[in-house]
Order: sequence, then C-alpha cells, then structure tokens
Amino acid sequence: MDLTSIELPGSVIRAVKVSGDEVRIRFEPAYLVQTMTGSEERTRWWQNIELVFEGAELLEGGDATLPETCAGGDVVENVYTYRDMVPVPLEGRGRTGCSLKLESGTAIRVEAEAVRLEREDHPRYIEHIRKG
Repeated sequence: MDLTSIELPGSVIRAVKVSGDEVRIRFEPAYLVQTMTGSEERTRWWQNIELVFEGAELLEGGDATLPETCAGGDVVENVYTYRDMVPVPLEGRGRTGCSLKLESGTAIRVEAEAVRLEREDHPRYIEHIRKG
C-alpha cells in the first residue's frame, strides 16, 4: 500500500479564509511525501491544497501576515492527532481542528466539527529521498 502525507514544516500557508462557519487554510505549495510499499526510498512532491474545516471557529491567527512558511503543528481528527503532517486523503467528523505554528512565531488555531482535504490539480514531482 502506498502512503502519502503532507509535511507541514516547510509548506507555505498562502491564506486563511473564513466564510460563515467554514475556515479554509490554503497551502501553496504543500510538500507531500509518498512511501511505496516494499521500497526504502520515498519521493517528494508539491501540490496546492486546502484544509477545509466546517462548523468551525478561527480562534487564533486571523491577523497573521501571509503568505508564510509553516513551522509545524498539529491537525486533529477525532482521536487522532497528526503532528507535523497531514495524511492524504483526510476527511472526518467529530472533534477536529488544528494548531499550526508559523516561522514568525504566530499561530493559527481552529476548532471545528468536520475536516476535509481538497487537492488542486495533480502533484508535481520534486525528488527521491534516499536513506543515508
């Protein structure tokens, strides 16, 4: 089975948009790492994505000066907390949210009832990541 995840550190947060009870965090670009079953090597890709939170409230970061590079953070989907990464695909209901750190020290924090990941176009290859 192939596994793909978004690396939060290094990905660029382009915008945070609030519309009613929906919060969209746009990564442009987001950096993805793909691991293929049976291979020791991984591959790195980029793609524009949005984390979409519904039934959401932006608790912190509405005044962040963007774009800015993400330094890491947590994305919560029910009982799972994904540290410094986001699994692809991602869609969940229940207790969801995120707490992202920007390189400037600013934080973006969202609490929500649902989360999903929207990917734009196709991932673009960057490089192979070799062990050692």
